[in-house]
Amino acid sequence: MTAHLTSPDGTPASRFAFGTMQFGGRADKVASAAMYNACRQAGLNHFDTAWVYTDGQSEEILGDLIKEERDRLIIASKVGYSGGAGAANLQAQFDTSRKRLKLDCIDILYLHRFDAETPLQQILEWFAARKEAGEIRYLGLSNFAAWQVMKAQMLGVQFGLTADILQPMYSLVKRQAEVEILPMCTDQGIAIAPYSPLGGGLLTGKYAAGDGQGRLSEDERYNSRYGQDWMRQAAADLARLAQDHQVHPATLAVAWAAAHPANPMPIISARNAEQLAPSLAALEFDMDAELYAEISGLSPRPAPATDRLEEQE
Repeated sequence: MTAHLTSPDGTPASRFAFGTMQFGGRADKVASAAMYNACRQAGLNHFDTAWVYTDGQSEEILGDLIKEERDRLIIASKVGYSGGAGAANLQAQFDTSRKRLKLDCIDILYLHRFDAETPLQQILEWFAARKEAGEIRYLGLSNFAAWQVMKAQMLGVQFGLTADILQPMYSLVKRQAEVEILPMCTDQGIAIAPYSPLGGGLLTGKYAAGDGQGRLSEDERYNSRYGQDWMRQAAADLARLAQDHQVHPATLAVAWAAAHPANPMPIISARNAEQLAPSLAALEFDMDAELYAEISGLSPRPAPATDRLEEQE
């Protein structure tokens, strides 16, 4: 559940978060401001960025946009994606992020990815010190496997520290989180903010005709991540289903990700306000159990965590 995440003035976290990875890149300052305003009008108060995004422009643009209403917002950033998770690197990136955002305290600070080269106990000690100093309010973990999260839970006890929120990849074509990550979060009381609910844009339907422009056509990493034939077939099937329901495929994709019983709050994003609108529309979309099951059937369900398949429901 997301209820324990609040802004400094006590406002609960919104049902969705907005990811500012495009700010300063594919979205200039004008487009960024238009998307921020659209999110606020829709009731979103949770905004996500990272030290590594667009060479710092993402944090700088977001910092300018939030200054008039900072206490009503939940601001998240991430450190440690590059340079490792040693204390010196984390501190340097964190200090830079706070300067860019013009914030003394960042509500949610994520470790951007697991660092096998740095003892996790040392990393958690650094995060605990930041929390004790009032410089962060919540500990986030991003791109962690379930066992890595539980190791952090175990080691964090000595510092009075537990993970508050987890950021996994999750969409109709990336469902591995269903196996252990989402159930673990429910069990541990960890909020879930999954990223890429649109599968890098694949689930918007714009690539169905083979001429769509976006990350999948411009970024080899994303093309590799979402380039399997079955993924493209699932996207095409979702587009046809969306047409039947007279709704945008992106609306279905985001609403489906949000409808998982673990109650995740998807991180939506876009290049401009027009592109963002179908994702925001998912806030009001009524996803009943029958439609949820139908959409779920469009892609393979990941194998369970145990090989005792005969005991699975």
